[in-house]
Amino acid sequence: MRIVQAGQHEYVQIMTVEREAFGRDDEPRLVAALLADPTAQPSLSLLAYEGKRAVGHVLFTRATLRGATRECSAVILAPLAVIPDFQRQGVGRALIEHGTECLAGVGVQLVFVLGDPGYYSRCGFQAAVPHGLLPPYPVVPEAAWRVRALTSGMLGATRGKVACAAALDHAEYWRE
Repeated sequence: MRIVQAGQHEYVQIMTVEREAFGRDDEPRLVAALLADPTAQPSLSLLAYEGKRAVGHVLFTRATLRGATRECSAVILAPLAVIPDFQRQGVGRALIEHGTECLAGVGVQLVFVLGDPGYYSRCGFQAAVPHGLLPPYPVVPEAAWRVRALTSGMLGATRGKVACAAALDHAEYWRE
């Protein structure tokens, strides 16, 4: 498997992975909106390939902390997509790890995600609310709002409410 930073020339592959992974058009529409949204930039879009076939995609978009007690650079991971034939084979985790390495290299300090606590805890994410890092909208269960620090000492050093890109700033996206 190889992971590449996806550009505009891979738009069709991104949409195909999103549609196959989720079996509906909601996520492809969200990804298209985020890729076109200036408030989501800078973003990081990664595709995983097995041979010539795109089998996974992850998107990280810019986030900020409102009322932050300390400045920090943050992103939101959404969505993570792996086509059904390649799920449970480490593709998602490889995309997350590659992405967090790239992001740490450009100074991103915190990565947020709304998702399954069991899965994301295996990828280094912790519950965010106990650290004073609140989601843009109320989340149930609260434990689904996760954070991963890419810089040591960040958790507990700042608090605030996450503000996301305009395309993601709709209550319907914040239900687990």
